[in-house]
Amino acid sequence: MSYSTIIEDNIDILVVGAGLGGTGAAFEARYWGQNKKIVIAEKANIMRSGAVAQGLYAINCYMGTRFGENNPEDHVRYARIDLMGMVREDLLFDMARHVDSTVHNFEEWGLPIMRNEKTGAFLREGRWQIMIHGESYKPIVATAAKKSADKVFNRICVTHLLMDEAKTNRVAGAVGFNVRTGNYHVFKAKAVICGAGGASNIFKPRSVGEGAGRVWYAPWSSGSAYGLMIEAGAKMTQMENRIVLARFKDGYGPVGAYFLHLKTYTQNAYGEEYESKWFPDLQKMVGKEYLDPEVSHRTHRPIPTCLRNHAIINEVNAGRGPIHMVTMEAFQDPHLEEIGWHNFLGMTVGQAVLWAATDVDPKYENPELTTSEPYVMGSHATGCGAWCSGPEDLSPPEYFWGYNRMTTIEGLFGAGDAVGGTPHAFSSGSFTEGRLAAKAACKYIDDGKAEGIRVSDAQIDRRRKQIYKPLETYRVYSNEVVAGSVNPNFINPRQGLDRLQKLMDEYCGGFGVNYMTNDKLLNIGLKKMATLGEDLEKVAASDIHELLRAWELKHRFLTSESVFHHTLFRDETRWPGYYYRGDKLKLDDKNWHVLTVSRRDPKTGEYTMEKAPLYHLVGDVEKKPAEEHH
Repeated sequence: MSYSTIIEDNIDILVVGAGLGGTGAAFEARYWGQNKKIVIAEKANIMRSGAVAQGLYAINCYMGTRFGENNPEDHVRYARIDLMGMVREDLLFDMARHVDSTVHNFEEWGLPIMRNEKTGAFLREGRWQIMIHGESYKPIVATAAKKSADKVFNRICVTHLLMDEAKTNRVAGAVGFNVRTGNYHVFKAKAVICGAGGASNIFKPRSVGEGAGRVWYAPWSSGSAYGLMIEAGAKMTQMENRIVLARFKDGYGPVGAYFLHLKTYTQNAYGEEYESKWFPDLQKMVGKEYLDPEVSHRTHRPIPTCLRNHAIINEVNAGRGPIHMVTMEAFQDPHLEEIGWHNFLGMTVGQAVLWAATDVDPKYENPELTTSEPYVMGSHATGCGAWCSGPEDLSPPEYFWGYNRMTTIEGLFGAGDAVGGTPHAFSSGSFTEGRLAAKAACKYIDDGKAEGIRVSDAQIDRRRKQIYKPLETYRVYSNEVVAGSVNPNFINPRQGLDRLQKLMDEYCGGFGVNYMTNDKLLNIGLKKMATLGEDLEKVAASDIHELLRAWELKHRFLTSESVFHHTLFRDETRWPGYYYRGDKLKLDDKNWHVLTVSRRDPKTGEYTMEKAPLYHLVGDVEKKPAEEHH
């Protein structure tokens, strides 16, 4: 094929993905590496890429330590209870102790942050959230990263990591292709920071047909953070910990600002409060430690998100749906009504458009809520991602192997969705993790750990053939299409994605089966996944755009396979409301108060699963009672 090969050599730090994690990495890498060559490779355009591409109305992770609001320990406790105990407290604390400085940088760069007129502090939406005018959030942050990098390669779909041939298990860069020109790009680097995206669209979405792209998490997040690392042999953790979200129906508009700022609440179709009726039975499933409404009421400790989902799912199954968000009261106040609309116009325009198109005015009609299909992305409120080293001053020996945020592959670091065990990082926390990873990557290079890297032409040529194989498959067999897009010799990316989503939904606990699975279903699903994996060797792409879709599908497949193995391995129901193991419906702290860790052998594709100890480094009791900060 006639695509040019473009080699970018002598890179010190390669940043893969330029969302908030990647931009944080590029910005901080320049500070610690004044003379280092820093290169960014981004699938879209850095100015409007990642999960906050179309804007955000709140920064969801800010301590406010300078205002006497919260300490990092408080945030660890909050994330720990929300994740039913399953977090890496060293990584969480490390992020939380640095995140405020990130937010102060954003404000210096021009991000408008709303202020409390009485106190001068940032205006709180909730205990951890501050309100912003965030339509241009990403361009503001991206500009700082662009100034820090030597080169930014936009429109590059990174497909594989390059591995060093002088030393086993050491990274040596990455390869991919330009989604506009088709050119082959080779990046040779001493260290790689993976800031690529988590996985939406691995489970069958509720929105189909013309609404297929209307999912909650960024639809272009194709699991590349996981696919790249899993394929290279990095250890992963907590990949069973998918998230299901309560969202406004069909438009997937977020509900946080409504609950926290507008003080709205939910009720069933008949105007009744329903949550509390499900708590007694749920308490038997998870125990009082995780669900004690009395303690939550007394200390303002939030009830874990998954358990609130459980109440919604069961109320709907009992025939008392739909669940409504009560907006009619709040929207009588013109100021709150304006905030309610602005919240979507600056972040999720589709929700405002949908309400207008379907004649729903939240001032006169309470809109419907629903639960989403599951997503796998470690920066929001789940703990999935790579098994990474923590910081030297905090981490127990099992969590530390030399450099902060380094995966089990030498020289490969993670940020944002890529890092496992750090839920509730969101945008500011992802940027902060990028900064932490970059500082460590600079030290890794300065310590001489990246000396003598060797990448052969044979490895580069092998990856090139792999990348363009779907185009070749189409060219050879396209004349054998029997009807529409049916061909006995290949499948196209859309057909492959439909199969993957159906498998994940029906066997791995998607919305279509009320998030229910068991060991029998998971084993059948893994068998069918193996067949799909074989068929993906015959995926065909008719053009460069389909080639992009083919590689997104392959990354989604690797992510999904990992989710299957982890869900089977964790022999309990740890997060009712996210998924249920019907054969093991109770939370089992005696046997499963541990983190799960997996590794896929790059040569054989075989999975090895293990338990890792779960250390609680932060005490249970806050030094001062939690208060609502507004």
